Amino acid sequence: MSGASLSGPSPLVSSRPLGGGGYIIFVALLAGALLVLTMWAAGVGPYRLGYGQLCTLTVRWLGGEVLEPAEATALAVFFHIRLARIFLAGLVGAGLAVAGAAFQGLLLNPLAEPFTLGVAAGAAFGASLVLSLGFDGVLWSTLGLVPLAALLGAALALALVLALGGLAGGFQHGTLILAGVIVSAFLSALISLVKFLFADNLSTIVFWIMGSLSGRGWAHVLFALPYVLAGSFILFLYARELNLLTLGDAPAQQLGVAVRQVRLILLLAASLVTAGAVAVSGIIGFVGLIVPHLVRLLAGPDHKRLLPASALAGAALLIAADTLARDLLPYGQEIPVGIVTALLGGPFFCYLLKLTRGQNLM
Repeated sequence: MSGASLSGPSPLVSSRPLGGGGYIIFVALLAGALLVLTMWAAGVGPYRLGYGQLCTLTVRWLGGEVLEPAEATALAVFFHIRLARIFLAGLVGAGLAVAGAAFQGLLLNPLAEPFTLGVAAGAAFGASLVLSLGFDGVLWSTLGLVPLAALLGAALALALVLALGGLAGGFQHGTLILAGVIVSAFLSALISLVKFLFADNLSTIVFWIMGSLSGRGWAHVLFALPYVLAGSFILFLYARELNLLTLGDAPAQQLGVAVRQVRLILLLAASLVTAGAVAVSGIIGFVGLIVPHLVRLLAGPDHKRLLPASALAGAALLIAADTLARDLLPYGQEIPVGIVTALLGGPFFCYLLKLTRGQNLM
């Protein structure tokens, strides 16, 4: 989703961010909230698990004791299904939030999010193409063909955006957003064509596009982890340059930033994080839009502070949303987590539009 580009800083930036000590307390509270949400999520679901039971069974298992079948099943559900899903939700949420903070600063657009440049549409097209051919069974869990196709689709979308942006005038934020809109529209049309031609697999494709962590396991965590970590590390490494780019190209260049090269590196890093997350989760919107704004209110616009805090808040938000998604409906049914984040993010987006009313639009 690409919003209107504003010709100034985000109206949501706090004029009085927390000081050093206050920021440390804020980060500690976020980490504590993440830990509490993780413990809560571990015990929630159709298969109820008591925390005392889990601790006792884990100690007995580590001690080499042979567990009863029911006890072994409970422990397997916790470690191989629920814990993996919680970890993946935290990883995806952190990645989307970090990428969102980077895109908002890089594109000088408070309505930017990880999907602004068409990366999500590219991932959805790659996944839809593979799912339409019926490769969503064994290949999904063993070879990771669907995540790989989504990753390649995201890379293709970014390459098209950069090519169009270069042709349109050299990687300026306005031309990049416009190129992202064009690529997203084109790939969305291709997705619609795939759904029309392969109607038998329509439900599978639609469910993936909605965004869900259902059925994911440690294999998906291991698939996404290198991309999210590598891209996030690069963004953290270039936090100072990202701060300077928010001042505009000319001031940043005067302060020693190689604007074109640094912007390309940051775009690639943020897109790598987004692609790695989307490849295993589908389209989960609003996390990259909501979290950076809320965190910026207290942490301030400095990306050295904003990025780590956004990672913690994004992980906590998606763990909470995914836990609600798998526990709201009875009889083991669950809602795609992308729907839950959209329901949470929709009102916030309306609030954001209200705040940006009257700003100069480009």
